[in-house]
Amino acid sequence: MAISRRRVVAGAAAGALAPHLAWATDDGVGTPVAAKVLRYAFEVAETSLDPAKINDLYSRTLTPHIFEGLYTYDHLARPVKIKPLTADGMPQHSDDFRVWTARVRPGIYFADDPAFKGKRRELVAQDYVYSWKRFADPVNKSPVWSGMETEGYLGLPELRQRVLDEKKPFDYDKEIEGIRAIDRYTIRFTLKEPRPRFDETLAGGDLYGAVAREVVEFYGAEADHPVGTGPFKLVQWRRSSFLALEKNPDFREMFYDVEPAADDAEGQALLARFKGRRLPMVDRVEISIIEEEQPRWLSFVNGEADVAYRVGYQFAPQAMPNGKVAPNLAKKGIRGFPVVEAASNFYLFNMDDPVVGGYSPAQVALRRAISLGIDSKKIIDYAYNGLGAVAQGPTLPNTTAYDPKLKTECSDYDPARARALLDMYGFVDKNGDGWRERPDGSPLMLHVSTQSQARDRKICEVLDKCMRVLGIRIELAVAQWPENLKAARAGKYQVWSVGGSSAAPDSEGSFQKYDSRQIGGQNMARVRLPALDKLYDRIQTLPDGPERLSVFREAERIGLAYMPYKYVLNRVSLDMTQRRVVGYRRPVFWQDWWQYVDIDDGAVAVAKKA
Repeated sequence: MAISRRRVVAGAAAGALAPHLAWATDDGVGTPVAAKVLRYAFEVAETSLDPAKINDLYSRTLTPHIFEGLYTYDHLARPVKIKPLTADGMPQHSDDFRVWTARVRPGIYFADDPAFKGKRRELVAQDYVYSWKRFADPVNKSPVWSGMETEGYLGLPELRQRVLDEKKPFDYDKEIEGIRAIDRYTIRFTLKEPRPRFDETLAGGDLYGAVAREVVEFYGAEADHPVGTGPFKLVQWRRSSFLALEKNPDFREMFYDVEPAADDAEGQALLARFKGRRLPMVDRVEISIIEEEQPRWLSFVNGEADVAYRVGYQFAPQAMPNGKVAPNLAKKGIRGFPVVEAASNFYLFNMDDPVVGGYSPAQVALRRAISLGIDSKKIIDYAYNGLGAVAQGPTLPNTTAYDPKLKTECSDYDPARARALLDMYGFVDKNGDGWRERPDGSPLMLHVSTQSQARDRKICEVLDKCMRVLGIRIELAVAQWPENLKAARAGKYQVWSVGGSSAAPDSEGSFQKYDSRQIGGQNMARVRLPALDKLYDRIQTLPDGPERLSVFREAERIGLAYMPYKYVLNRVSLDMTQRRVVGYRRPVFWQDWWQYVDIDDGAVAVAKKA
């Protein structure tokens, strides 16, 4: 990481929140005032702060606070609503949804950085052209490229392929039809096929935020040195342990302006309280990495953290018994926010693995038998304290194609049927040791990747008991989550339990996992089924309506039949905030929210007097 020594300050040790730093700002007329510091913890470490190199939730929570996309989502609008962020007005599109044009608002500047050599650096259309091209540059090894490629930017795949064939550096100056700066502030996207929902891509500031070319060239392509136009800038970073971001002094004037629904009483109250306030309202955000649930929860209860983001499932019953904040916490002014997430947890099978992969009837039967043998309800009850619903398939709650009435075999727990299926296809105990072998007589052993946290250990306990009932042995491979993610993208694993969430309202993202062109990216199971590729293409190009919904159902049916993914639960989680945090609401599909909350220590003082 190429960050100058003056910016690297000792962070918190993993497992404990950083101490509250005493620093001050002023009120605009020189009077010192206490800085407003928001503190909380991630359960998983960041992998990078370079938008082109990430696709995990935790890194993507950090980046949109630093980098900005053209569009964003209204923070309080439900149903969700896209609105301009750095763009001047909403995007324009051709009648066939193949050509999309957006205009960058003049007068937006990047945070000051030595890469700009003392000059103010304005955001222009070419910055988005450069940032989009970075995903295609092979040197960045972007996990998002495979998904971007399917969007069909004219000329971009060919530009990438030329680099691979000629083994030369990526030519960022080569103009292509797919992504062009028409003038200083206007950018045009031209796509191979219709993309009726391309505005959702444009709203993905956690990935498609503007990166300045000078910064990358100044620090080197391998450097992780984030400089953006967003409300915060990175000031401290101890990898996998602690990060601190402070209010960007170069951030433009942006004010609290949201559109909650008329019947959203809380949203209307927040609007009345904050309308017209300049953003961000906090001065500093401190993020500690605390993997285990107990110390993360204790840091919140003891007042060392302001937000308990996804309260550990182990402590959810103590936090909100019967759906209400526990009396001892309510007395402190702590608030609870139950959240039905657009997210699921699932097992993925490496389809290239000789033991669990493959498309023959016997291999499909093995995966389906394993699925039938996994007790999803027990995993939810034991590892998640009942927070979650048994999943029926890939389509996520809160997204367009989700059907709450859908019932599939994916949710079935039927060990008798599972054993019969294994027997039928020759997965039997051939040597009498009590464990099944494969049809060729070789051992049937599941190598399961996992992490060391308590919840993961509980999940593995249930899996081990379920597989013992079937006569299948498992062996655990324990590593940190970022390492398991890296191995899964490279196809160097057999079975892994992981979670995923939607970054947009449309259900299309859930089916990226089945697209063979996205192997190494979203398709970590490495599925190769031409029928699913064709259905995914239709999902992308069809307009919303009954025909498109039927394509979703067909893709779902085929995906579940081959079972490269065993969906376990749709997540329900719980957030909590201290009394001093005002304005919190969990985003639905986007990840940036720090700029919309305030720290009000006066509320704490009033409560103590009372």
